[in-house]
Order: sequence, then structure tokens, then C-alpha cells
Amino acid sequence: MIAFIYCNHAKAIIKNEPEIDTVYTSTRQEAITFIDKIQSLEPSPFWPNVKPALFLQNLKTTIYQPLSIYPGRGTNFCGYGALSYLLLQDDPLGYTKFLLQLYKDGKATFGKVVFTPSASIMKAAGTLKYKGILDIRPAEQMWFLVLADHFKGYLNIFNRKYDPGDEDRFWASVNYAKFNRMVKNLLHYKIIARGADLIRPKVGDLYENMSEKLKTGIVVLYINNRIVHKKNHVAIKLGIPTHFIILQQITKVDGLITLVYWDYGSRTLMQLSPSFLKKIVFGITYCTKQGINEK
Repeated sequence: MIAFIYCNHAKAIIKNEPEIDTVYTSTRQEAITFIDKIQSLEPSPFWPNVKPALFLQNLKTTIYQPLSIYPGRGTNFCGYGALSYLLLQDDPLGYTKFLLQLYKDGKATFGKVVFTPSASIMKAAGTLKYKGILDIRPAEQMWFLVLADHFKGYLNIFNRKYDPGDEDRFWASVNYAKFNRMVKNLLHYKIIARGADLIRPKVGDLYENMSEKLKTGIVVLYINNRIVHKKNHVAIKLGIPTHFIILQQITKVDGLITLVYWDYGSRTLMQLSPSFLKKIVFGITYCTKQGINEK
């Protein structure tokens, strides 16, 4: 049974449950079979602060419990977290092999993208602190830092090189165009993106649009995150989006819309009015496997 607290816009954390695989490039079971054969790792000469046993345990946890991947408290890694959710649905075995190659060789290729992390990134991975469970997840630290180091957007114009603490600053930020570019470059999805950093999507009725798209693909929402992490949901002080969530269910009863979505390592339930939904949504990215027809 799902319980939630009623307020102006109700929200509750939902216990993680096994997830049904969508159309995939590799299966979760293939990734599990592969990672379970690895019992230990030698220390990496490229990642001095990443402990081998903790790295391997983190990787296994992510493959067994993909919903648990956590961008960290107070960081600007949420866009990379949403990207990771898509990747773990699409190609968990590819994710596993990529991180192992990155750990062993100091560089790795995913799809057509070659990642060659900077020395500052290699030194920083494994040292991030006060980020919640991310503190003890060096594989995820490595992954998020490497993504932010490689992919740049206009928010990086004054900060392109990593310095300690940049995971909380514009260096790690993901604007909407950058997010969609990462999905196109790394994953096997065809995407349709509507919206922008400052302009809301023109898709007609949001509820109907999202409901239809969920029937055949994955829907990523780019939203103003103050409704997600602030207690006072009545007013939005800054009308700009900064957060990515994965929509999993959407229903409408008696004029209220109920969303179930993945966000920061767990599922969340939220109720809100159609007008408030329209106010917070700035981008809708619809992802389908290549060859699947979308409406």
C-alpha cells in the first residue's frame, strides 16, 4: 500500500521495487552474470582514491538495484543521474564493462564517445564527502565526474576545468540541450524533445501528452526543482528549471494529477493540479528504442 501526506502538492517517497525491463540492448541478467564472476580487483594506478573493493561493491549494487543510483545530496549531478537511469534500462552490461575499463585503463569508449578524464577528475573520484550515500559509492562518483568532465554546455562557459567543490557548482550543471545531446551520443534511443531552459513545451494538454508517451517509451521531465525539495510548494521563487526526473506513472482523478517518478535514488509520488504541473515543467524528452513508432 502506498501512503502519502496531503498538502497543497502531496509528495511521498515510495519503496524501491523490482522494475520491468523495457526494450533493451543488453539485459540486467546479462550484467549480473558478468559482474558476479569478478570477485576482486587490483588497485588502479589511474584512480588513487578509489578503493577496489568499494568500487566493485558499488558496481554490483548499481546492477542489482538500478533505481538506487544516487547523484548525491547538494550536487549538480541530477542530469547525469537521469541519464544513468536511461542507460541502466538500455544497456546495463555496457555500463558495467565501460566502468571496469575506465577503472583499469584510465580511459574508455562508450558507443562512439571516447572518455579521457583529466588528472583532476582522477584525483577527485573517491574523495567526495557530505553527499549522502554517494560518499561511499566511488564508481558513481567516477561516472558522474567523468560525464561532467567530458560534456560541456553554455553553463560551463566560465568554468570548464574541475576544481574541488565544482560538483556543487555550474561546472557540473546540465542544461536541457546538453542532456538531450548526451542521450543521443551515448544511448540507443530515438528522442523527441520539447521545451527549453526558459520556454515551456507547447504540447497541448500535458496530462494527455505524457500519458500517451508513457505507453510506448520513457518520459524524462525537466522541471523547476523547488517543488520537489522545498516544503512550501505554493510559490516558486525562481521560475527556472534545474532538475531532471523520470516519469513512471501518471493518473488523473477529480481534477488532481498524480505522478510517480524516479528521482535521486528512489521513487516518489506527488499530487498537483494541472495548472501547477504546467508551471513547473519546462522540458519533455520522449525516448524510444530505434525502430519503435511513436505518436
